[in-house]
Amino acid sequence: MPYYLDFEKPIEDIENKIRGLKDSSGEEARGKELRQLEKKAKDTIERIYLNLTPWQKSQIARHPERPYTLDYINLILKDFVEFHGDRRFGDDPSIVGGIGLLDDKSVMVIGHQKGRGTKERIYRNFGQPHPEGYRKALRLMKLAERFKIPVITFIDTPGAYPGIGAEERGQAEAIATNLMEMSLLKTPIVSIVIGEGGSGGALALSVADRLCMLEHSTYSVISPEGCAAILWKKSGGLSVDDFSMAANSLKLTAQDLKSFGIIDDIIPEPLGGAHRDPELTAERIKEYIKTTLEHLMKKDVTGLVEDRYRKLRGIGAFKEIS
Repeated sequence: MPYYLDFEKPIEDIENKIRGLKDSSGEEARGKELRQLEKKAKDTIERIYLNLTPWQKSQIARHPERPYTLDYINLILKDFVEFHGDRRFGDDPSIVGGIGLLDDKSVMVIGHQKGRGTKERIYRNFGQPHPEGYRKALRLMKLAERFKIPVITFIDTPGAYPGIGAEERGQAEAIATNLMEMSLLKTPIVSIVIGEGGSGGALALSVADRLCMLEHSTYSVISPEGCAAILWKKSGGLSVDDFSMAANSLKLTAQDLKSFGIIDDIIPEPLGGAHRDPELTAERIKEYIKTTLEHLMKKDVTGLVEDRYRKLRGIGAFKEIS
């Protein structure tokens, strides 16, 4: 059975009727009723998804059936070979990376991986990387630079893992080093937020020549729940209204971030979200990557790095008030 979010209850009711009808008899009458229900389902999805709040988009970004990095790799690339380990401490399964063919061109792909089912989620640490994950990512980026291969990153994490072991092994240093090294990397970088883009854990893979987001993904310094917990300490506990208010204030949607100039592009998702049609979503991502790389690969290395520097320096605005 598909997984439905709270605000998708009207869609669930109609689609349950459709499934029940398909199992029943009376083909001729059933066909007409099916067509009516399918149209109603489509109209309902359209109505709900055209009027999503930032909090609802946050829930879609975390949808358990949403495609993850390895799903897109399998749909987009041929002959993918995964690399492991940071050559210092160990391997971190919450970040996956390797080389593969985008049509006939080699690309290095790196991304967060959350995992499906309890066992895999624990193995992947729920997509929260340790320092060795970021150091593995950097090792693969430097390898790509050496062989003049473009880098693609997929961002989907609630944030870097905040545990004691991660801090002891230099979590902040690993993230900061990635930010610095990516800003100077002498090969094109395209970053795509496919789900949650949480805090420095997301930023460590998103210093890029082109940063884009899927339509219903989020990208923010903190989650709505974390923001609400800091701002509105309540003895009776926080409510959905608090999370919704925090999400509104954070301006974490792709549409908000595009208007601020933080991201470059938005990739539209199929009606009802990426999880309803992963193949179509992957096709759109692939086309975006191909078009973007075609433009970036024409630049000489010096121009590429200088343009990236100017892009990063141009983020944000301020006013001086005397």
